[in-house]
Amino acid sequence: MDMQGSRQLAVTQQQAWDALNDPAVLKACIPGCDKVEATGENQYAIAMALKIGPVSAKFTGKISLTEMNPPASYKLSFDGQGGVAGFGKGSAEVTLTPNDDGCELSYTVHASVGGKVAQLGQRLIDGAAKSMAEDFFKRFDEEMQRLHPESYAAKMVMGEVEADSPGTAAAAAGPSGIPLWVWVAGAAALAVAVWLGS
Repeated sequence: MDMQGSRQLAVTQQQAWDALNDPAVLKACIPGCDKVEATGENQYAIAMALKIGPVSAKFTGKISLTEMNPPASYKLSFDGQGGVAGFGKGSAEVTLTPNDDGCELSYTVHASVGGKVAQLGQRLIDGAAKSMAEDFFKRFDEEMQRLHPESYAAKMVMGEVEADSPGTAAAAAGPSGIPLWVWVAGAAALAVAVWLGS
């Protein structure tokens, strides 16, 4: 399975990078995420509950970050297990590009799944992965509005951003080294890999 996408953010490249490396932000933004914790340098453990069609399961996985070029890009590898529901693994590349409106977050995910999840069919898996990625981006954008209201207020005054939707409930915590795209790619990758669903 291959998936790619991008999203314009009103925050700066550095602000987006810092948030993508904050476990608390990522946990709040990844649908169904129960845990995101560091297990070593640029390595993380993640736990999430997912439902794809008739298959529901709790997945645990590992994410490793490589080729880090802060605050511009990185690559992540993921491996997730969901017991009898199946497994997922793959890689993702995440890039943050500054522009006049803030920065653009782009990602490319390559993933494969096995077990019951794989038997659901590519169309259902692709739909679940896309939905999860869109949900992550919506939550992440809302969290950026909460953490950096000044960036969004400036855009709203200029009529470039719609008023934000009802608040998001993510607690901010100090950076721990988990790039957003560990989560988008990890969420999209792990979620895509384990979708399952970087």
